[in-house]
Amino acid sequence: MTKTFLASTIFFLISAFSYSQQIKKSEEVCYNPNLVKDTSKKSIKSLAVAVINGDSIKINYHSPGVRKRIIWGGLVPNGEVWVTGAHDATTLEFAKALIIGGKKIAAGKYAFFTIPGKNEWTVIINKNWKQHLATEYDEKEDVVRIKVKPKKNVHTERLQYFIQPVKGNNAKIAMAWEKVKIEFPFTITN
Repeated sequence: MTKTFLASTIFFLISAFSYSQQIKKSEEVCYNPNLVKDTSKKSIKSLAVAVINGDSIKINYHSPGVRKRIIWGGLVPNGEVWVTGAHDATTLEFAKALIIGGKKIAAGKYAFFTIPGKNEWTVIINKNWKQHLATEYDEKEDVVRIKVKPKKNVHTERLQYFIQPVKGNNAKIAMAWEKVKIEFPFTITN
């Protein structure tokens, strides 16, 4: 019985360790999905983080790859609400209130959506951050909507977000994918 108990315990410990390693691997976050040797066909769990004038801003997202697909007007239709990433809603989280598009947004965690278009995009910050894709999206929960012009950009294989300081409490958020980039300014309130 002792040998059976010992063998069972060893098997249990090896299984638990293996399971915990799998959990850790699935929870890993990539800060720059374009620097990773891209062998995955899946969207990579990614994070953009910045400290602007002492306050942290985080964007959690899944980074899909272009993989020779037609993105704009193909995989991502024009004129429809898009999660601006893959899988769960992209989230924007900040500890102090921000001003985006002239509107003050209370500190917290929000969903980040866009409506892509050929000449103009709509950027949306929505209260309901815990969503899968845009299937639960409700315009009534929008906190702010702003219009931005897409810009041509160098090829970016994996969708990527950037949070870039400008000066003092001012910064900008940018998203690049394929050969398109959008960006918009924000200000951290005191």
